[in-house]
Amino acid sequence: MLSGKVPAERFGEVVLPHLVDAMSLARWLTGNAADAEDVVQEACLKAHAGIGTYAGGNARAWLLTIVRNVSYTWLARNRPRNLVVVGDLADLDELSSTREMDAVRADSPEAALIAKTDTAVLEAAIAALPHPFREVLVLRDVNGLNYREIAAMLGVPIGTVMSRLSRARGVLTMRLGAQR
Repeated sequence: MLSGKVPAERFGEVVLPHLVDAMSLARWLTGNAADAEDVVQEACLKAHAGIGTYAGGNARAWLLTIVRNVSYTWLARNRPRNLVVVGDLADLDELSSTREMDAVRADSPEAALIAKTDTAVLEAAIAALPHPFREVLVLRDVNGLNYREIAAMLGVPIGTVMSRLSRARGVLTMRLGAQR
């Protein structure tokens, strides 16, 4: 162990502050909250087992890398390859209702309805992106990782991350613009 702290204490400092981000990433990768909970639980077990080898640095990126790897292992084990996951409607309802309440406080019922519809359209457009584009977009724009962290997680050059992100944003802009 590299630090003088007991594993449980170190786990609390390194992993627990990033569980919301871990759930968010797992939800995007698996497509629904129930599967994401399973993935994050398994990722936490792996993180706890490997906490002694954590050398410092960006704890969030370290945990999200574990979540990403566990997600793909879990998906390979539990989902047929030809199944395309576009998300869990309950997640969209939960996300939309939170944003809708914010919009209702700020504006009229019409504005709330528009915000809810816009959220659902955006979520569906992101879910429809090809996997490499969706993954980079979620890691950057949802989870807020920088290019270097994403490149390290995915094992690709930074230029590839930038290219995929640009293409993902371009496809989203095109799809969302065509719907207006």
